[in-house]
Amino acid sequence: MSDFSRDAMLARADGKAFDVLVVGGGATGLGVAVDAASRGYSTCLVESYDFAKGTSSRSTKLVHGGVRYLEQLDIALVMEALHERGLMHQNAPHLVHDLAFLVPRYTWWEGPFYGAGLKLYDVLAGKRNLAPSRFLSLDETIAAIPSVSRDGLLGSVEYHDGQFDDARMALALARTAAELGAVVINQVRVNALRKDGNGRVCGVDATDVESGRALAMRATVVVNACGIFSDELRVLDDGTTPRMIEPAQGVHLVFDRALQPSDRAIMVPHTDDGRVLFVIPWHERIVVGTTDTPMKRAEIEPRALPDEIEFILRNAGRYLEREPARGDVRAIYAGMRPLVHESGVDSPTKSISRSHKVVVSASGLVSIMGGKWTTYRRMAQDTMSRVIDVGQLEPRPCVTESLRVHGWLARDDAATPSEDWMRVYGCDAPAVRAVCGEKSGWNASMHARLPYALGVAAYAVRHEMARSTEDVLARRTRALLLDAAAASEVAEQVAKVVANELGRDGAWAARDAAAFRELAKGYQLTD
Repeated sequence: MSDFSRDAMLARADGKAFDVLVVGGGATGLGVAVDAASRGYSTCLVESYDFAKGTSSRSTKLVHGGVRYLEQLDIALVMEALHERGLMHQNAPHLVHDLAFLVPRYTWWEGPFYGAGLKLYDVLAGKRNLAPSRFLSLDETIAAIPSVSRDGLLGSVEYHDGQFDDARMALALARTAAELGAVVINQVRVNALRKDGNGRVCGVDATDVESGRALAMRATVVVNACGIFSDELRVLDDGTTPRMIEPAQGVHLVFDRALQPSDRAIMVPHTDDGRVLFVIPWHERIVVGTTDTPMKRAEIEPRALPDEIEFILRNAGRYLEREPARGDVRAIYAGMRPLVHESGVDSPTKSISRSHKVVVSASGLVSIMGGKWTTYRRMAQDTMSRVIDVGQLEPRPCVTESLRVHGWLARDDAATPSEDWMRVYGCDAPAVRAVCGEKSGWNASMHARLPYALGVAAYAVRHEMARSTEDVLARRTRALLLDAAAASEVAEQVAKVVANELGRDGAWAARDAAAFRELAKGYQLTD
């Protein structure tokens, strides 16, 4: 097991020079760090909060080609995403798996319409298609999803996409980058960009958030991968630069599996606002979403609006025999997509791009903006092409198409854990079990409504750079998203384990648990 110690990483970063310095530890930044390190460039990544703290842990949990973009005839975007979906399925089988989706049919024309579109989806996926789409009769549809609304139901069309655990994928990428020699650190905030005598960006001044200590790092090229906060670093570089990011909020509600007790998902093709809605099994729960609400400013902890909650409940209810109610909601979470305006947010001719954009400023700051989880690897590859150019680095080929992500374990490997929550660890599962067996009570479930053993908190601190109760319950495990109230109830015992592993005292544990409980209130739906 490679050294993923934060203290060791800090020692390797402060005052050092790198070929590539990435600011931002979400999907995009981590992808760039893996790409850069795998090419042999000296690489450092800093993240001001925790890996995937923002948008990258709040997705719909899909690795997909974008069925809805077919209707818009954005074939190039769909083909790129389908290619990348196949690569994620190949390179991270412990985190990405095939999921069948049913599109219920209630009118005669929906059969040929959706059937033709999904056959095109199959064709565009080519040899990396997960499984062919097919028509299901009325009886087959009810057998596959007993909870589907039967009033007027004619049948369904089935297609396949990928599903994953987003925060765990981010962590696996962080560890992959580290294994390739990169310095990867959370809780390091960039305060300023360093520039040389010619006005070129040549590093950053930063702060270790935990200790308050000032850090300085030099780099040939600095990459801005700050997602919804990308404009903040661009403005820090040049105060006159037009802002390009408009955040759009997506909200998801999480329910017990009883709402839709099937291993297949439902895709609702038309909602009130013309979007699609997904009802998806995930970690023995049901995730329903999403919305698309333009927001005025980026927030690290966005909150669902009342209208968004009602929108999801109302639209999901039309396709389910039992309409979900507010009291059924186990957790609610919101994330913000970074939509890109190429000509600037305030431009009269602005146009939103759903694809990613790489922008190089006059000072040489390379900003990668937009995109989605599925295309993170391609985004990194495109970014590194510009980085090599800007930094005049020795050209080296991209190798990430076939690069296995940390934890890789063949799908049919006999060592694959049978428990759902353990599968995300892949080949690390035996090490997790070993830590959980160290102390009395660590092998027991931390809560009756959560699958996780208490000992995973210790493992998360020792081997996954978890620094708080929130890191453990929100992202190293997904307890906060599976059942926010239960996660809040176990905060104190988890905080004690975290404090002990970090060498903190009881007062620190009490404060950290209280901070998590306050955070968890925002993930609970109260009347």
